[in-house]
Amino acid sequence: MIAAASDVIWNNREACGRMYTVRCTGGTNQVVPQPCKRRNVTVKIVDYCPEGCEGTIHLSLEAFAMITDPDAGKINIEYLHFTPSLK
Repeated sequence: MIAAASDVIWNNREACGRMYTVRCTGGTNQVVPQPCKRRNVTVKIVDYCPEGCEGTIHLSLEAFAMITDPDAGKINIEYLHFTPSLK
């Protein structure tokens, strides 16, 4: 699962390669009023979402469909930097 980061977290390429756990917190339009699924998705930042990007993290279609109805278009999210534990 991959995503692109906007200026909010990009930090001059420092976000590239980082993992974030993302969950849907609500819809932004009337088309799909309750789009969220009750699950999280962990994504790896692999690209930059340039100025004008409509969000903090732009999820791949596969990652987006894991947490919401794909017809929702744009959603509100919460995200946390994910640090895998070493075993």
